[in-house]
Amino acid sequence: EVQLVESGGGLVQAGGSLRLSCEASGFTFDDHVIGWFRQAPGKEREWVSCISSSDGRSYYADSVKGRFTISRDNAKNTLYLQMNNLKPEDTAVYYCYALGRWGQGTQVTVSS
Repeated sequence: EVQLVESGGGLVQAGGSLRLSCEASGFTFDDHVIGWFRQAPGKEREWVSCISSSDGRSYYADSVKGRFTISRDNAKNTLYLQMNNLKPEDTAVYYCYALGRWGQGTQVTVSS
């Protein structure tokens, strides 16, 4: 069974940084694309970033490009999202996504 467990969220001031982690189990981690989505209050869930399995190529939504960095440690079955220069509009629940499954999410709140 695919399981994804996010951690690392919290409250931070605008301009600050956070690093999210997603521990994965139940599938061959390094065989699959894995990514991050987020959902702000009253809004639909939106794609943030993903990283390929083979060459580690990463992709970002325009809203986070240049501020967020996705990475993966295949030896630890863990996905990361380094978030720098956070803005109040980054406030959302962040979800790890793989193989059609979501984690439980981790709350990120950015105060102005």
